[in-house]
Amino acid sequence: MDNIFDNKPCDYLDSETQYLTEAAPELEETVETLFNLRKELKQFEYVTSVPRPSFLAAKKIISLFSKAVFPGYFERQPMAADSVVKRSIGRLLYGLFDLLSQEICSAIRLAHVRYGENCVDCRRQGRVEAMAVIKFLPTLRKLMASDVLATKEGDPAAGDHLDQIILSYPGVYATMVYRLAHELWKRKVPFIPRILTEVAHSQTGIDIHPGANIGSSFFIDHGTGVVVGETTIIGERVRLYQGVTLGALSLPRDAGKRLQGAKRHPTLDDEVIVYSGATILGGQTVIGARSVVGGNVWLTESIPPDTKVFIKKPELVIVSAARPGFEPTPDEKRTEATN
Repeated sequence: MDNIFDNKPCDYLDSETQYLTEAAPELEETVETLFNLRKELKQFEYVTSVPRPSFLAAKKIISLFSKAVFPGYFERQPMAADSVVKRSIGRLLYGLFDLLSQEICSAIRLAHVRYGENCVDCRRQGRVEAMAVIKFLPTLRKLMASDVLATKEGDPAAGDHLDQIILSYPGVYATMVYRLAHELWKRKVPFIPRILTEVAHSQTGIDIHPGANIGSSFFIDHGTGVVVGETTIIGERVRLYQGVTLGALSLPRDAGKRLQGAKRHPTLDDEVIVYSGATILGGQTVIGARSVVGGNVWLTESIPPDTKVFIKKPELVIVSAARPGFEPTPDEKRTEATN
């Protein structure tokens, strides 16, 4: 079929009613096609009266959570008195409990709907899991304090104050969201942990799976492009730089279901440093304590404690046209041409 808008005068689209009327047959045809695809692609739609978890709610949960973990930093109004701080924390926790209860309930219901099961106790389950997370917040706040201090110790650009780390460092933000998501993951809450970490991923470029196990005093410097897989285990006082991948080895196409729950990602023991662009793969790969993995290293085997792994420095070719009478060698000419 020819496009109905071909050979129309340039002011044709000024008449909204006219162009919509002429487009109606093709639009209705596409509506009918999409509607009829529902039978074939039933598993890829969610048409039910049961609400589902949302990214908007996840962002609100993160906002309330960050205000509770770092009191005063993310509030619109300054808080000077202890009584104000206590009231603020109380308000935040009531709001967080209410929202978490609703979202966890929706997630549990969605899981039941997908398996054709009746949800008989979803509201109570949502409240129980939400309260468990609320009660974990003091521990989580201590963990985040250790992460902020590790960032200050590891990054000279952070200066003498913790404020800019808390307010602006993407690694701290991504780690904070991960720690909340991991607690929900441990409690087997469906959907929400991954939604939370994907919110952080979209904002920071740091992709930490909520199933990973990460110890205290964790520091991600810069952070863009960092990937931490589901079964990764990271000890205490570990430092990662931008572009680091802690991933799985290439898997066959049928591995998705078969390898669920298997250890597929590496283990980093205490005080390991991994520099930018390094890739460490495999569930059997263990990086021993206090080891250093250099930039751009590709590693699929274990290394013992107190080891350095690095790539031998490549030979540089520098071509300068500024020197009078300078004539590049044939190799230099080829290098210049390829660049």
